[in-house]
Amino acid sequence: MIKLVISGLMIAILMTMMMMMIMMISKKTFMDREKASPFECGFDPLSSSRTPFSLHFYLMAVIFLIFDVEIVLILPITIIMKYSIIMEWMMSSSTFIIILTMGLLHEWYQDMLEWTN
Repeated sequence: MIKLVISGLMIAILMTMMMMMIMMISKKTFMDREKASPFECGFDPLSSSRTPFSLHFYLMAVIFLIFDVEIVLILPITIIMKYSIIMEWMMSSSTFIIILTMGLLHEWYQDMLEWTN
């Protein structure tokens, strides 16, 4: 039993030493400014903070988040159908989808979905 514990401990120590050596050997010595800096919403965080921000980029991000949440609300509609009254389910899901379609058409007519103007 003691031999098994000692051999397991030796293997753990050897593995740890091997991982530390590999980490030291593979460590980069050349640090690139662009690769080391974080990517923040399409602009360089190391530049001036007073540079103009693209409002169109912000609108696209908000539209994406809105439609992402709407998909989460649409997915359980088929499961809910099994446990609810069909007329109430039909009215609520139709109302929800009509509101989504009207919002999408409004964004389309306002040219919010065009990336370039």
